[in-house]
Amino acid sequence: MKDKPDAPRRFHMHETSRMLALEGLPLAAFWQRLLGFFADLLLAVLVWIPLEFSLRRYLLHQNELDLTWNFHEPGNIVVMVLYWAVCNYVGDGQTPGKWVARTKAMSLTSERMGVWQSVERALGYGAAVLEGGLGFVQFFWDRNRMCAQDRLAETIVVDVRKRLKDSDASAV
Repeated sequence: MKDKPDAPRRFHMHETSRMLALEGLPLAAFWQRLLGFFADLLLAVLVWIPLEFSLRRYLLHQNELDLTWNFHEPGNIVVMVLYWAVCNYVGDGQTPGKWVARTKAMSLTSERMGVWQSVERALGYGAAVLEGGLGFVQFFWDRNRMCAQDRLAETIVVDVRKRLKDSDASAV
């Protein structure tokens, strides 16, 4: 039954079916998440180096280049957020680092990770670091092994290896 145009809107629970679809998926181990994070961090730095070099050398015409990676430089932060956001969106939750670690971030609210959800997840890494690493350690006391970036973006990280093994076993 549809609401009348002048009637107040009513709340509809839309996540319930998605939550049921995710029920029982194997969650990634801490070492897998750590491996994926550091692999992505390394790749982001490798993307950043030629971009930063080109910007400073050819656009700003600097002769003496001091390429320093830290989180106080706006260019470094922009590259990190763009790297994780684009990789999460294009890979539907599986960045190159997550592929190496055989994990995947999955949305709690929809079948596919959206653009904004990918950006939220990228910004969540910054939140986890700004909390002095506590955002990552939340993994150990959360029932669903969610870190700061998972809470912010409403995602979980699953172990793809176990998911494949489970589906192979059920096919037999």
